[in-house]
Amino acid sequence: MNQKEQLLQKIESKTAVVGIIGLGYVGLPLALEYANKGISTIGFDIDERKIPILMEGRSYIKHISEDRIKKSVISKKFEATSDFSKLTECDAIIICVPTPLDHHREPDLSFIENSGKMVAKYIRSGQIITLESSTYPGTTEEILLPMFEGAGEKVQGTRYKVGVDFFLAFSPEREDPNNPNYSTSTIPKVVGGVTSACLEIACKLYDLVIVKTVPVSSPRAAEATKLLENIYRSINIALVNELKMVFDRMDIDVWEVIEAAKTKPFGFQAFYPGPGLGGHCIPIDPFYLTWKAREYDINTKFIELAGEINTYQPYYVVEKSLEALNEKGKTINGSRVLILGASYKKNIDDMRESPSLKLIEIFESKGATVNYSDTYVPKLPPTRKYNYEKESVELTSENIKGYDLIVLSTDHDNFDYKLIAENAKIIVDTRNAFERHSIKKETIFKA
Repeated sequence: MNQKEQLLQKIESKTAVVGIIGLGYVGLPLALEYANKGISTIGFDIDERKIPILMEGRSYIKHISEDRIKKSVISKKFEATSDFSKLTECDAIIICVPTPLDHHREPDLSFIENSGKMVAKYIRSGQIITLESSTYPGTTEEILLPMFEGAGEKVQGTRYKVGVDFFLAFSPEREDPNNPNYSTSTIPKVVGGVTSACLEIACKLYDLVIVKTVPVSSPRAAEATKLLENIYRSINIALVNELKMVFDRMDIDVWEVIEAAKTKPFGFQAFYPGPGLGGHCIPIDPFYLTWKAREYDINTKFIELAGEINTYQPYYVVEKSLEALNEKGKTINGSRVLILGASYKKNIDDMRESPSLKLIEIFESKGATVNYSDTYVPKLPPTRKYNYEKESVELTSENIKGYDLIVLSTDHDNFDYKLIAENAKIIVDTRNAFERHSIKKETIFKA
C-alpha cells in the first residue's frame, strides 16, 4: 500500500492525527471542529501562555465557548503544546498563522516561513500539509514546496517527491468571528492541491469537518480565490465610504440611500461605510496581490485606490469630529474624547487592524485626551503598530458627561445607546447606530 492509500485509509477511518499550527481566531476553532468529531488533534503555538489556558479548558477568545474546549480536552481528543517535535505524530498538518503587511505595505511571510521551517524539520513520509493563511498566488509552491522536498535529503538521503512521499495543498480560511449564521464547519472550503493526489487527500481531510469542499485546479487558484473575495469587499466598502463623503457635502444621508437601494431584488448588494477597515483580511489581503502583480508589470489601480479611500476614513472621522466640536465652540486641543468600541467589528474581542486604534493616534496627535470603552476588550493589548496603556472606561452617566466628545467606532449591541445619548455632549456616529436605535438629537453627528 503506497503513502496515498495509507493516508486516505487513516483519514476515512478517523484514525489520522491532525496538527494545527497557530491557535488563534482561525486555528483554534478548526482544531476544535476536528477534536469534537472524535479525531485526535494537536494544537501548536509559539505563545506558551496559551497552552495552560487551553489545557485547563478555558478560552482566550470570547466568542469561542469554554464548553467546546473543555469537551475536547476531557475527551482527550485535543491537546495544546509548544513542543513542535510532536509534529512527527501528525498525519495531517494545517498551518494557520498570520500574514501581515510590513511598514511598506509589502507581504510579511515570516510566520509562514518559520512554520514551514519547523514542519520541514520534523516532516516524514505519508503526511499532508495544508496552508490556510491568506497570501499571494504562488506562495505554497514557491515557498513551502522547496522546503519540504529538500527535507527528504536529511531524512532519507533523497528528495521527497510531492504527491508521492508527502502531500501539499492550500485551502484559504474563511472565518468570520461570531457570525450568527455561519461557523467553521458550515462555510464551504476551497481546496487546491499541488498534484491530483494532494487535492484528493486534502478534500477528504476537510470533508471530515466541513459541510462542503470546493476543489480548484491548483494552490494558486485557491490562493487567488481568497484574494478575490476580500478585494471584492474592500473595493465595495471603499465605494460606499467615498459616496458617504460625497453625499455628506450634498446633504444626503448615505444610510438612507443604501436602505432604499437594497430594496432592489437584483443587481445590488448592500455594503456599509464605517470609520475604516479592520480585521486581518480586508485591510491586508488586497495588497498581497498588488505586491505580486508588480512581478508581472501590472499596476492594480482599483485595489490601490480602494486602499487609499479606506485608509483615509479615520482621518475623515476626525475631521467631522473637529467640525462638531467647532459648532459647539470647542477645540480638539485639550478636549476629552471617548471612543466607543475597540474591536474591529461588533460583538467580538478581535483587535486586529481595528480603526479605533488609528482614531486614538490621530486624536492624541491633535492634543486630545483619549479613552475608550469596550467590555469585550477590558485592556488594550499591544499590537504590531500600537502599544497603548489604556483600560476600558465604564459607561456611567457621570463618566459620559465628563467627555467633550463621544465617537462611536464599533457598534456593539451591549452599549446602552439611550444612556449615552442622554448624557453625551457631542456624539459622532460612524455606524448609524443611534438612528438604528431610533435615537435622534441635534448633538449626534454622522461620519
